Amino acid sequence: MEGSQQRKRLRLRLFDSKWVSTVASIWIQCSSGSLYTFSIYSQTLKTTQGYDQSTLDTVSVFKDFGANCGVLSGLLYSCSATWRVVWLVLLGRAAQCFLGYFLMWAAVSGIIPLPPVPVICLFMFVAAHAMSFFNTSNAVTGVRNFPYYKGTIVGIMKGFLGLSGAILIQIYWTFLYKKPASFLLMLALLPTINTLLLMWFVRIHKKYEGNEKKHLNSLSLIALIVAAYLMGFIILENLLTLCLAIRVVAFVALILLLASPLCIAIRAHKRESNRVSQTLLAEGDQLIDGESNWRDTEKSHIQDPSGYRHLPSNNTDQELDSNDRTLQSRENFNLVQAMCTLDFWILFIAMVCGMGSGLATINNLNQIGGSLGYRTFEKSTLISLWSIWNFLGRFGAGYVSDHFLHLRGWARPLFMVITLAGMSIGHVVIASGMPCALYTGSLLVGVFYGSQWSLMPTITSEIFGVLHMGTIFIAITIAAPVGSYIFSVRVIGHIYDKEASTAWNTCTGTHCFRLSFLIMACATLLGSLTALALFFRTRSFYSQDIDGTSNT
Repeated sequence: MEGSQQRKRLRLRLFDSKWVSTVASIWIQCSSGSLYTFSIYSQTLKTTQGYDQSTLDTVSVFKDFGANCGVLSGLLYSCSATWRVVWLVLLGRAAQCFLGYFLMWAAVSGIIPLPPVPVICLFMFVAAHAMSFFNTSNAVTGVRNFPYYKGTIVGIMKGFLGLSGAILIQIYWTFLYKKPASFLLMLALLPTINTLLLMWFVRIHKKYEGNEKKHLNSLSLIALIVAAYLMGFIILENLLTLCLAIRVVAFVALILLLASPLCIAIRAHKRESNRVSQTLLAEGDQLIDGESNWRDTEKSHIQDPSGYRHLPSNNTDQELDSNDRTLQSRENFNLVQAMCTLDFWILFIAMVCGMGSGLATINNLNQIGGSLGYRTFEKSTLISLWSIWNFLGRFGAGYVSDHFLHLRGWARPLFMVITLAGMSIGHVVIASGMPCALYTGSLLVGVFYGSQWSLMPTITSEIFGVLHMGTIFIAITIAAPVGSYIFSVRVIGHIYDKEASTAWNTCTGTHCFRLSFLIMACATLLGSLTALALFFRTRSFYSQDIDGTSNT
């Protein structure tokens, strides 16, 4: 009887652990990539509403503004985190997602009268604004739960968000192919229902649990397997004509892969429970041995074979909070204080160039493919592959920058310099218009664009502190829609409409986007130089660990 009650208590503790919280966040991220599927329904939106390219790009910019103007979500998160009710942020996200996409579906389907352009822009803004809510809740909760592996956990969260675009497109290809209006309805329902079911498990747990790095590596491996599976299936679809039955089986296999993180959570919980039991049994011996055993225990927990430093497993909340300090002043900045620093605006300018040009690329990927003579299926493939490249950048930048920061003391802004320079090369490749240049160029731009979404939040937490991280990094992401407006509307849309046929509002040939991408290549190179200034400003601080100890 006593054993049964103990097992019941362990099951209850499992559902209230940081690992289940992480899995719930991952699953929410997996259905939240609607921002990256705009090209699937953009042509339908353009034709049903009678838009030219500049008007369509204007609508897409409101999507980008909605997704990245999330100061409200940051403020709400700061309040809800204090009372440990993070689900309030996710609830706000679910409501906005449903409302925005449902009204857009109604407009495209003709259920409501043809709305004016500002109304469609409002629908798009509301739908996309939901992304800032779950982006804040999942990423910042992950950073608070794993303060010693900020880059890794942000990479995992942002990585699955990047993969979600390909996951949603797989649903489109399997069940809704050539039904973009129905796809809009699915975007209203699926993420909303998924969030409502899982939001109760996303919580903050300020407790160090054993070898966290090992379990985070397992989650990272699963993310890589899912990405490889999606990429392999996308390539197979281009080589062969697959029947519906095979597509359904492949989709079921994908769902099973996405369910596997729960196994990691169960395993981590069991090992932690066993470790706690062994600690209690050995408590008497530790009291007898006294200071000698305490030192051995501290040493084994503080540094593992990989060279990473940890605090002992019995940390209090105050000890964990002491790690949430900035590199510069050992104080947590609020938004106003952060905006008064030069570092904030350096990050902002770099993100205008990097994130803005990346969003402009994905927003116009359908039209770029069309101008180069790509078939509809090939354009959908490009969008799916973009999600894979986006994932690799988000995941890889977080993991690699963590590795070199902890083991070599390399300043994280150095990776921002490298990735922005890489984006510049990608834009030049696309501008060349050579055979397969769009595939190669979108790979480079996608990977390095995704990297910004892991590097920027992590750098923000280290420079300004984690206490108001949600508000500050969301404020910096406003740079993304600002850049998207400049590059999508003022550059791409304006040049495309000048080159387009007056009768059909379409342009064919390499000249349609060449000048636009050369301009964006110059902009990302400028962003790289701006990030280089941040690297030199913070290099001395990054020569130490985030917790203030010197690297070895």
